[in-house]
Amino acid sequence: MRRAVAAVAGIVAILALAVVVFLVWANILFQGEREPSLDAWRSDSVEISRTDEGFLIESTSGDSDAGLVFIPGAKVEPSAYLYKLSGIVEETGMTVVITHPTLNLAFFDTRPLSAFTDDAPEVAQWFVGGHSLGGVRACQLAEGSTDAAGGPSVVGLMLFGSYCANDLSGTELDVLSLVGEHDGLSTPEKVASAAHLLPADAESVLLEGANHASFGDYGPQPGDGVATADRQTVRDDISTAVAEFLADRGDAE
Repeated sequence: MRRAVAAVAGIVAILALAVVVFLVWANILFQGEREPSLDAWRSDSVEISRTDEGFLIESTSGDSDAGLVFIPGAKVEPSAYLYKLSGIVEETGMTVVITHPTLNLAFFDTRPLSAFTDDAPEVAQWFVGGHSLGGVRACQLAEGSTDAAGGPSVVGLMLFGSYCANDLSGTELDVLSLVGEHDGLSTPEKVASAAHLLPADAESVLLEGANHASFGDYGPQPGDGVATADRQTVRDDISTAVAEFLADRGDAE
């Protein structure tokens, strides 16, 4: 009996230690760089606010009824995307919601899409997207939205250095895939190999000089390639690609 109790206690202790180690690991984040975030907050063209779900970025001119729910990459601080995504808002007028995933990992976030779209009830058409593993989760939310009754109206998907693991090829979603030329994690080859999971008319744009971390502003990431394009160039290229994508579909003025 004593041996059995000791064995059970040992197993419980190991499990508890594993949980503690996981929680510590999950909360060691790629921190958003201060200066780019401050530049986003200081912009007169956008208004940024914190919400219970993350960040809300709105155009001060309010000239679009489109919105994007954006899911960060694994263990990347949501603020790391403020500068790049505020460029999209400045260029297109669309609203962007940056989520703060549960345990900083998108796969642990079970909240429905409406938990994020409720932050901007005036938006008529929603896109869902994300960076890296956040994009994989976005694909799942996009698939679920096509059958959801009474949920937000989702018209498309935007992938930022990411690709789908589920099959969306039979949907009518409008899809934009942004690919970093020097991305060492979601490499152009990996993205291309998963392209068959997207609708046939999905658009793919290669961002010259960008690596995986170029989609945010959080410093170097292990396993990534070396970026040859600077922060401003990548921001401009992302904003232009999204603006042209929306304009082609009549979602932006």
